[in-house]
Amino acid sequence: MSSEEGSITLWLLGLVLIILALGGLAIDLWRGFNERRALAGIADSAAIAGAAALDEAAFRGSGRVRLDPAAAESLATRSVRAQPDSKSMTGFSAAADADQVTVVVRGAVDLTLLRLLAPDRGPLRISVRATVSPRGSP
Repeated sequence: MSSEEGSITLWLLGLVLIILALGGLAIDLWRGFNERRALAGIADSAAIAGAAALDEAAFRGSGRVRLDPAAAESLATRSVRAQPDSKSMTGFSAAADADQVTVVVRGAVDLTLLRLLAPDRGPLRISVRATVSPRGSP
């Protein structure tokens, strides 16, 4: 019996380290998912704002719903820059043609507890894309 004294201490120490590692993973992944959701919201709202730039002359001439690409990119860019929830955003791009507007938003999330397990790794990089095509009324 005396040879097993203190073994429970080692088991508890190991269990605590495993629980801390799993907790760190859960916290950091939750932060990553939360920031991805925020960046997706920024990209979605910017793409929808860009899709509001309809080419009125083309619609009046042919009845076809088309975008004005320059105005769509401008509206999408203004929408991204006006977002208050962009602290993790590292960059964005907006591109439009006559049929659709696409917004790509990139961001980074610094890991907290997982940085202790992998100190040489950088932040978690996130990229989201939103594409919107305007449609006419049925």
